[in-house]
Amino acid sequence: MEGFDGLTTYRNMNNENIRQKLKGSPRMKQWLDWLIMNQRDARPRWYIRLLAPLYQHRGRGSKIYHSVRMDTPPYRRFSLGRKSVVESFSCINNAVGDVVIGDHTRIGLHNTIIGPVTIGSHVNLAQNITVTALNHNFDDATRRIDQQGVSTQPVTIADDVWIGAGAVVLPGVTIGRHSVVAAGAVVTRDVPDGCVVGGVPAKIIKHIN
Repeated sequence: MEGFDGLTTYRNMNNENIRQKLKGSPRMKQWLDWLIMNQRDARPRWYIRLLAPLYQHRGRGSKIYHSVRMDTPPYRRFSLGRKSVVESFSCINNAVGDVVIGDHTRIGLHNTIIGPVTIGSHVNLAQNITVTALNHNFDDATRRIDQQGVSTQPVTIADDVWIGAGAVVLPGVTIGRHSVVAAGAVVTRDVPDGCVVGGVPAKIIKHIN
């Protein structure tokens, strides 16, 4: 296990070195982006998806259902922990940031996870949940929104968290350990450890003693 962790760290460092070099060569970056990503569909090309098992990390006993849309290009990290599950018709997207999921965690039906997102162990996400660290820029009124690019703020969900059906977790949010997000809540700011939150925007309903 120690050797495997070392190899994973080495690969992550190597990927980061490649990303830094590409920043200094916009033309090469544009060409590689075209080679890897289908520009119309905004997802990896079919031959990249075929190679996904070679560069994704899936822990022992984990499962990703066949209907899951895995938009996980190789220049970002995707890691699924031991005995964790991504259920049917979900979408995992790490094109703009890593997606790391811990052990014994369940990503429910029709969930959408857009990185950079870190989800801990023993986390349960119910159905139709969106967890996104991505925003579209729109401040320049002289340009179309689709010309202004995107920005990201990492999302962190700690261990032992339950998020109810239809909830939305927005960029920059951290949800603390042993907390509960009620169904339909829109989480716009951090949730402390041991809290139940609900509503739009989500507010603390009670503390779990």
